[in-house]
Amino acid sequence: MSGERQLRVVDLGRREYREVLELQRSIARWRRNSPPDHDLLLLVEHLPVITFGRGSREDVTPPDPAWLAEAGLDLVEIERGGDLTYHGPGQLVGYPILDLRAHRKDLHWYLRRIEEVLLRALAEHGLPAFRVESYTGVWTGSAPAGSLETVEDDGFGTVPAGRADALIGAGAIRKVASIGVHASRWITWHGFALNVTPEPLANFRGIVACGIQGVRMTSLASEGASLTLDDAGAAVVRAFPAAFPSLAPSPAPEVALRI
Repeated sequence: MSGERQLRVVDLGRREYREVLELQRSIARWRRNSPPDHDLLLLVEHLPVITFGRGSREDVTPPDPAWLAEAGLDLVEIERGGDLTYHGPGQLVGYPILDLRAHRKDLHWYLRRIEEVLLRALAEHGLPAFRVESYTGVWTGSAPAGSLETVEDDGFGTVPAGRADALIGAGAIRKVASIGVHASRWITWHGFALNVTPEPLANFRGIVACGIQGVRMTSLASEGASLTLDDAGAAVVRAFPAAFPSLAPSPAPEVALRI
């Protein structure tokens, strides 16, 4: 049963990364001081950029400056968790700006719920997907029979940590969506990136994506699910109330931002 708190969805179209980063920060600051009665989800397709979280591990190799220059990519350090990732055309990026005081004050729970949103959206379009216990995000591929465990109450499978690295190294499981979030006084920002078309994949080859050695990134289209970004965004929006019981089903995305 869905709740009563509204999730307003705003489609920002294609935007430069730093512009949307400052927008998120401004909205989060305002919401910390004047909490409204609704949450926000910003959907965007970014111009090409590499980002990395301030918590990136020291053993993660930074991108080669010559490669960045040749590819025309900016490198932006941000406050989210997680390591290096790429954003660009063909990728649906979502920034949920939620007040967790209206849901549950638990960042681990919140990360699992964002995974659930994406898992539900992919399942709606027939793409088998699952979690990997040791790495936040959403994965797909050919997990061997019996290798998935049911860890979360949502019923989606999880590859246990002890089997993950071998399956990743063999290319048997591939990452289709990355997640990195930040919260201050229980207001969240940053979010998820779902590769919809194959277009983003080339620029992942110049980085150790998400700090995971040997990881192979994939896209919905590469796995046989040919969706537009609008299709993917609509499926994501429909999945939010199932993952966040306090939320009511969302109306159509807006194009004008009302915070």
